[in-house]
Amino acid sequence: MRWNSVTRSILLSSLAVLFVVASVWAQVGTTSIRGVVTDKTGAAIVGARVTLVSSAQSIQREMETTQSGEYEFLALPPGTYTLTVAMASFRNFEHKNIQLLVNSPATVNATLEIGVATETVEVSAQAVALNTTDASLGVAFGEDQVKQLPLEGRNVPDLLSLQAGVLYTGNRADINTDVDTRNGAVNGSRSDQSNVTLDGIAVNDAGGHAFTSVLPVTLDSVQEFRVTTTNYNADQGSSSGAQVALVTKSGTNNFHGSAYEYNRNTYTSANDYFVKAAQIQGCLGSGTPLSDKQCNQAPKLIRNVFGASIGGPIKKDRFYFFLNYEGTRRLEETSAVRTIPTDSLRDGVVYYQCDSSSTTVATDCPGGSVTGISGKTYAIPAPVTNSDGSITAYNALNHNQIATMDPQHLGPNPATLAYFNSFPHPNDGSVGDGFNYSGFRFSSPLTDTKNWYIAKFDYNITKDAKQRISWSGALANEANPQGQYLPNAPTGSLFDYTSA
Repeated sequence: MRWNSVTRSILLSSLAVLFVVASVWAQVGTTSIRGVVTDKTGAAIVGARVTLVSSAQSIQREMETTQSGEYEFLALPPGTYTLTVAMASFRNFEHKNIQLLVNSPATVNATLEIGVATETVEVSAQAVALNTTDASLGVAFGEDQVKQLPLEGRNVPDLLSLQAGVLYTGNRADINTDVDTRNGAVNGSRSDQSNVTLDGIAVNDAGGHAFTSVLPVTLDSVQEFRVTTTNYNADQGSSSGAQVALVTKSGTNNFHGSAYEYNRNTYTSANDYFVKAAQIQGCLGSGTPLSDKQCNQAPKLIRNVFGASIGGPIKKDRFYFFLNYEGTRRLEETSAVRTIPTDSLRDGVVYYQCDSSSTTVATDCPGGSVTGISGKTYAIPAPVTNSDGSITAYNALNHNQIATMDPQHLGPNPATLAYFNSFPHPNDGSVGDGFNYSGFRFSSPLTDTKNWYIAKFDYNITKDAKQRISWSGALANEANPQGQYLPNAPTGSLFDYTSA
């Protein structure tokens, strides 16, 4: 178990939430709605009864309009609501399917028509959600958007890269995203200044990686989230960057669930260019026909993501649960190149570059050949005159010359030569100096076993849910052996952790 500041914060918050009431909902990912009630002439209606109801979790709020005809409901759990306005001598007003998103204040005004209370004017269309309450800028993503937008790696906070003002460099292989803080920079703030919260609790990755939660967040567990890019309110502003607020799904009075599996297989994958070039070179060196399968074999790529979720009532109208499990199994191979001794070095031959500043470099290092311990001859390149008039030249020493230079006349160490000969033969010239060291490229296996568990329980202390408590929990188990140094060698290291 990895215990850190995030874990301690989660445990303390879980204990504290057992004693809180609706007045502190603003700290756990909430929303609000407000508006003005008028008649057909635009005059404010005072004392109208305004009722806000969410039948999914039996949440109900009521109040009367003020002297200016205004109403306001704060600290609401995100969800779908129905707004009803009633006043004597007027027809009832009912607005259904109001989608209240996290940290996105909504405004719904009501116009009452003269009539009897038994008549109702229904409004079911969902208006475009415009924030006219505060100066915060950002976009909220609902459940459907979270599920339907394509996400590499299924990391929900990655959707932040779709916001205006966000610089995303994660698709640049030449940029080290662990060091370069431009990746995920929002309106000029560094990526490690973004604040990610899950149900109101900070879950920022300790490494400061952009858009990353230290706790598991799955597509099927997120009800919605909002990214506030600038001008956020005091209840969010704990850092200078973007504020990402995620909300875990809750159970409702009806049972809902899902089961899913995503699979990707090597059969649909093409070979890596550099791997194929190394395979062909190996086949040519061994005399294997190029039509042989091993001369063009794509690296293994098997990804399997599966899981299930279920939510519903433990006690209808009072106690709800939501559970989600997601597993990931990866069996892949990635192109890896290692720097290894050349055939000449393992045969006791050492190349060196001649002093190009010497006026006799061309005569001191004329090129030619050198013989190794095995009797094999290796070429020494002829001097090359560069465009600036300088000369690039190499020479080589065989085992006998090295023994002559050795005060004890021992020559190449047999143990060292035996170690050098334990390496495979080079097949890639992209690394090393090409004389004493060269490259060996191969498909290095990678495996990843991941199990994520997410749960949330909500209890209405009072029947109208004015007093309500919630508990959320998450557990992540992952074992990820790193790539091999060479084929048939143990993995470089084992990344194995549990986070809760």
